[in-house]
Amino acid sequence: MAAMTTPSCPCGLSGPYEKCCGRFHSGAASAPTAEALMRSRYSAFVRLDAGYLLRTWHPRTRPERLDLDPGTRWTGLEILGSTDGSAFHTTGTVTFRASYRGGSLHERSRFERVDGAWVYVDGEFLA
Repeated sequence: MAAMTTPSCPCGLSGPYEKCCGRFHSGAASAPTAEALMRSRYSAFVRLDAGYLLRTWHPRTRPERLDLDPGTRWTGLEILGSTDGSAFHTTGTVTFRASYRGGSLHERSRFERVDGAWVYVDGEFLA
């Protein structure tokens, strides 16, 4: 009989979802950096967690609602670079490529701290 394995986190880091992005999704912890928030938001897209995506969106740019396509199959996240976004910053950017079946999304996302927590502001699509 095969041993049960804990699924790894969709964000691409080693370790189980519960100890990685799952703790941010559940509210047990807050993402400590802009990159950690970016990874957790990618995982939320994979898991169709619109509530988390809206909670971690800057109030200034957040849509009223978010309709996620359950037919989109996200297949991987690659962090290409980041600027600032640590515990010592109030802003940061993360450049990434998120792959899905049939293509990929290349974006530079901007993040800010609101009441001490990192939130997504907006993103610039890249070629």
